[in-house]
Amino acid sequence: MSKDQQHPLYNRDRPLVNNLLNGEPTDLNLAELARLRIRYQGFPGARDIQQDLEKVLIAWGLTEAELLEKTRAIHNLGGIYKSKGKKEEQDWN
Repeated sequence: MSKDQQHPLYNRDRPLVNNLLNGEPTDLNLAELARLRIRYQGFPGARDIQQDLEKVLIAWGLTEAELLEKTRAIHNLGGIYKSKGKKEEQDWN
């Protein structure tokens, strides 16, 4: 049996997940939820983050398919991750 791993971005992502737990399903929050679910999907560790992301999905009344459909539409519009440098900045690692 293998031991759970520490995700290299855990410390950066944990506050984001906490914000999602207390947040509303805005376009940015939906995009963040989808991005983080993709990042942690199948990861052998960070079980608390995975469980909390599932809680957010349930609290917002969405299925995985609905979340991905909504976020595809959001990304098609563009600009959700605009930074000060006017460059589209996304962190999918």
